[in-house]
Amino acid sequence: MIVTLIVVCEAGFWVLLAGGLSLRYLAKMPRAGVAVLLLEPVLELVLLIATAVDLKNGAAADWKHGLAAVYIGYSVGLGHSTIKWVDARFAHRFAGGPPPVKPPKYGRGRTVHEWKTAARWILSCAVALGLLQAAVWYVGDGGDISSLRAWQTKMLIVAGINLAIAASYTIWPKQAKA
Repeated sequence: MIVTLIVVCEAGFWVLLAGGLSLRYLAKMPRAGVAVLLLEPVLELVLLIATAVDLKNGAAADWKHGLAAVYIGYSVGLGHSTIKWVDARFAHRFAGGPPPVKPPKYGRGRTVHEWKTAARWILSCAVALGLLQAAVWYVGDGGDISSLRAWQTKMLIVAGINLAIAASYTIWPKQAKA
């Protein structure tokens, strides 16, 4: 049930995004578009509640519950930037908006961009880690929490990779070719 709900939430995210942007730009109803876009966090709330209920009803904590926490973490940390990214492209393509701004390719601007990206990923990982730890505490000593711990390890690796990438741009800034 949890995996199905994750898939439904992901599909719902894109349906709400397309609907909100269509209302905003194509139907010229910006308030209605914003109202639809504001429904996006409801999807994550439903997933969070369903996951907690599933665990409360005696389901063994496994990879599906970890995946739900990671999905919610991604939505919190990267959902807004994903929406902004799609919004800029939608406005350009369908509403005559300006071309989307590309990130800087070189120098300090690129380094700052990489650190901002890393910060979003680290926030995602921190939220996922927090939810995973809450699930570990919720399950308690009597249940198998190994899959939740495995997801925590994966989130620490993802955060570490993003820190390493950002640090590499700080230490060795990408330079324009001569």
